[in-house]
Amino acid sequence: MHELYLAESIINIVKDYARREGFKKVNSISLSYGRFSCIESKSLQFAFDVQSKNTPAQGAKLDFKVLPAMIHCFSCEKDLKIKEHTGSCPACGQSEVLLVAGTEELQILELDVD
Repeated sequence: MHELYLAESIINIVKDYARREGFKKVNSISLSYGRFSCIESKSLQFAFDVQSKNTPAQGAKLDFKVLPAMIHCFSCEKDLKIKEHTGSCPACGQSEVLLVAGTEELQILELDVD
């Protein structure tokens, strides 16, 4: 369950920003990640809630922006959003495809602080 590690990393980043910027409380954190990055948002929120006790992030809500997965098909020369990667193009059925989006790592986009 890598969500525990991710939650710890988010909290460490928040603590560092709190020290540098002088805020005391984080209300929400906007995050983004790719659909195929293997992050379970409910598990991450749970791990974050447990690990953020007695930190500036305690009680903060995590807002998730899940970036779509996309492939590029070299046969029909299309870029297509996909929900699952089957190894073939959903438009033409050929297997000359490349996954071009959807594996982006977790990124902090914005902190709402007091």
